[in-house]
Amino acid sequence: MPHSLVINLIPQSPIYPDFLTGRHLHALFLTLVSSVDKDLGDYLHSANTDKAFTLSPLQIQRQQKPNYHSLQFIHQKPIAAGTVCWWRVSLLDDTLFSQLTPLWLSLNPKHPWHLGSADLYITSIQGTPQSTQPWANVCTYEQLYEQASDRERNLDFTFATPVSFRQGGYDNVLPVKESVFNSLLGRWNKYSGMEIANIPIESVYPSSFNINTEVLTNYESKFIGCVGRMSYRILGDVEPLAIKQMNTLANFALYAGLGRKTTMGMGMVRRG
Repeated sequence: MPHSLVINLIPQSPIYPDFLTGRHLHALFLTLVSSVDKDLGDYLHSANTDKAFTLSPLQIQRQQKPNYHSLQFIHQKPIAAGTVCWWRVSLLDDTLFSQLTPLWLSLNPKHPWHLGSADLYITSIQGTPQSTQPWANVCTYEQLYEQASDRERNLDFTFATPVSFRQGGYDNVLPVKESVFNSLLGRWNKYSGMEIANIPIESVYPSSFNINTEVLTNYESKFIGCVGRMSYRILGDVEPLAIKQMNTLANFALYAGLGRKTTMGMGMVRRG
């Protein structure tokens, strides 16, 4: 069952921008995993393994009503000590979640974790839907499929952090339908145990978009991705079963993310 967990934390000293990159947050997650299962941490660290998790950039909890559709993925100033922050971790594999159960159960709010030179205290973890935190959620694969509409033809997405797709040896930042839905289909078939054989990709067309590109320089080379909103519509004579499968994949996007570097904060997507 996929989980979307929001980890709430408070730094005890400033976190400088150099340590707020996807690479450093990836290392922090592996440190958390290794604290309860070193072999699992080593396994996830291996470059040759498929990683059944995604991470968000570190977010500052805003005083005013937060905009959860647009997330902060570039930090140009340090995050001050005492700032309430949150960090989303999604897990796509039941086995991975169960292996980390000791971590969730034994978190000590006074045990420091390290991000660069800063000590962090994890104050709580949210794993169910919250009115103030829509990135927290949990749902079985069976429920995702059963609850998906077989009539809704509009498939709307918000790209909250930059999305980019690998095509051949190059990156493509344009969210064409094949890239978006084949990315979701591949992850669904890998983890759900409920394979979807064919999707009516030829019947899907972009219906509206408000997107722009963003360039991040804190990777080995520049990472260019797309953020904003993109809508697709299923047109023509399409069977209800196929429409249901497309809606299942659209709902799954919250957990799976899209495209490249989802384990380093990129490709965070939600429906709507």
